[in-house]
Amino acid sequence: MPVPAANPAHGRPVRHPVFARFYERLSEAADVQSGVRAHRGELLAGLGGRVIEVGAGNGLNFARYPAEVSRVTAVEPEPRLRASAVRAARAAAVRVPVSVVAGRAEALPVGDATCDAAVCSLVLCSLPDVQKALTEVLRVLRPGGELRFYEHGRAQERPGMVRFQRALDATVGPFLFGGCHSGRDPVGEIGAAGFTDISFRRVVVPQDGPVFPASFHVLGGARRP
Repeated sequence: MPVPAANPAHGRPVRHPVFARFYERLSEAADVQSGVRAHRGELLAGLGGRVIEVGAGNGLNFARYPAEVSRVTAVEPEPRLRASAVRAARAAAVRVPVSVVAGRAEALPVGDATCDAAVCSLVLCSLPDVQKALTEVLRVLRPGGELRFYEHGRAQERPGMVRFQRALDATVGPFLFGGCHSGRDPVGEIGAAGFTDISFRRVVVPQDGPVFPASFHVLGGARRP
């Protein structure tokens, strides 16, 4: 759900102070109560080398990066969330060097083919231009580099919920939730951008109990050709 911000060369900065406060509390509670912590661990397992995290939010992934990762460049545009991410990066539980930087997904502040892996975690739902952002991810990944993703997605087997997601996305949803569109098709977008070897599974958060438009997720990986 963290959103890409513009810099002076790419339009107005993005600030969502009210949503950022809400997101900090919601994400921390979901980590403990809804099984998201385990999903984060699965998302990052086996990564190594230089990693760029797109839309780092408040930095809840940082402590879960494996020791084989040599450095994480964490891009977060929203000022309050970025400040939280800086604090998370300094925490004793973080085992790898993490640099938190301002930037937007459509103009990542790193060079061509400089990253071994990229992580998109609850961010593609909020991007104004998903294809442009994924093209940027392709640019910064080395050939054969890996994309890991954990994203909101369409409710597939639940037509009523799909209709609800579409209605919410077309009306008040993005305004209320920092740009989030719960009914997008992130796997289709990743394939359309040119990634290969896409594998994923669908998960519902929480696994038991009531479901909401943002309960449906995809968790997986892909590669730059």
